[in-house]
Amino acid sequence: MAIFLILAPYGVYTFLMLVTSAASSVFAASAICLATIAIDVLRGRSVKILAVGSAITFAAIGLYLTLLDPALGTLGVKLSVDIGIFVISLGSMLVRRPFTLQYALEAVPGETAAMPGFLTANYIITGAWTVAALLMMAANIVLLYFPGLPVWSGLAVAFAARNSAIYFTKWYPEYRQIKYGTPSGALPTPR
Repeated sequence: MAIFLILAPYGVYTFLMLVTSAASSVFAASAICLATIAIDVLRGRSVKILAVGSAITFAAIGLYLTLLDPALGTLGVKLSVDIGIFVISLGSMLVRRPFTLQYALEAVPGETAAMPGFLTANYIITGAWTVAALLMMAANIVLLYFPGLPVWSGLAVAFAARNSAIYFTKWYPEYRQIKYGTPSGALPTPR
């Protein structure tokens, strides 16, 4: 359920970009981010860096489209979203609070969170998401500068990068458990 709530704004944004205006798509995604924040608050959980950063990113892009440049192309909007995700992900590591840490702390017991490798594992998982965002940005930049390339190539890179990050997020805690012999449940696993 957690991974669904985390990715829901991005899934809705991607789908709506195919059927409606870019401004509507990003405003809807921002609203969904705000809804996920409300769900976390109602359940007594922390407000997540990723949710807040994504809500701000989507809303800022929507305001830019509405007030300054309604003609910004689809690739420009996608690149802007990817830059936002990259900044959130990298920024969370630079301020020493990898965004995955908040989700992990809510999924494991306190003694597990106190283990030495726990924080390192979260940096590595957040790093995987940062690389995925970087790959999506690169694909959109290539499509901007080489408009003759098929649009599906950018979608394929985005799909592969995102799904690789999801797979890594699920695989890495299991790998650490096997390699380092941590007790069962010592590292977070996505729900």
